[in-house]
Amino acid sequence: MQFSGKLVIIAALAVTVLLVSNIIAIKPVSLFTLPFDFIGSNLFVVSAAIVCFPIGYIISDILTEVYGFRVARGVIWLGFVCNLMMVLLFWVGDMMPGAVFWSIDPVVISDDAGNLVANLPSEHAYEAILGATGWILLGSFVAYIVGEFTNAAIMVLLKNRTQGRMLWLRTISSTVVGQGIDSILFFTIAFGVSGLWIGPDGSWLPVFNAAICAWIAKSVYEIVATPLTYIVVGWLKRTEQMDVYDAPRSLNPFGVFGSGDTNAAASRA
Repeated sequence: MQFSGKLVIIAALAVTVLLVSNIIAIKPVSLFTLPFDFIGSNLFVVSAAIVCFPIGYIISDILTEVYGFRVARGVIWLGFVCNLMMVLLFWVGDMMPGAVFWSIDPVVISDDAGNLVANLPSEHAYEAILGATGWILLGSFVAYIVGEFTNAAIMVLLKNRTQGRMLWLRTISSTVVGQGIDSILFFTIAFGVSGLWIGPDGSWLPVFNAAICAWIAKSVYEIVATPLTYIVVGWLKRTEQMDVYDAPRSLNPFGVFGSGDTNAAASRA
């Protein structure tokens, strides 16, 4: 398969979204207050990555729908490798001795009212943002691989089952399942197994609350973006003259752009 400029741009966007999401995910965001108690809290809390991480699943849907599972698989593994490289480079940067003024000068953090929240040396601020703990990194890697491949596999299976009809059913169903698995695995490993969000009484309610809220928010994001997904998929199929149907037996997650058992409904002109 030859790779067009459009495919390269889409792959670059997918990797960018993944990397940015993993950096800004450290910030918890309270979207709104619920009028009732939901799994131990009335706050609907998600991470700041909610603004961009769901875009990665939309891109995965587009890649699988237009270019097929082989290409989507390659981009998923590309994102994994780039994410791993980013983490290693952050670690190397953290290990390097900082300049005297960098290590001593404080980073003053204030709230909206101007009240002092934290007064940390620059080195500690760097570590707080870019030095994720091992459990958080493990949760991120596992959730990404399992969630993304689940999403792509469901897209392929439903495309064959519906004979290419009802794109909305494929995109929404695959995202609901894929994002659900992603959210549960990430929060369970990063904040549950690690003990970071486990209360003094051993309660896992904060972990379950965050996972469910994230799942709901990401699923709603996909539903709202469905019209845009239709537009992009239709445009790419016309301009790329590509609409790949993968055989279910070709859904091997291991390998990068390897030879797969695919049956293209339309080939590149």
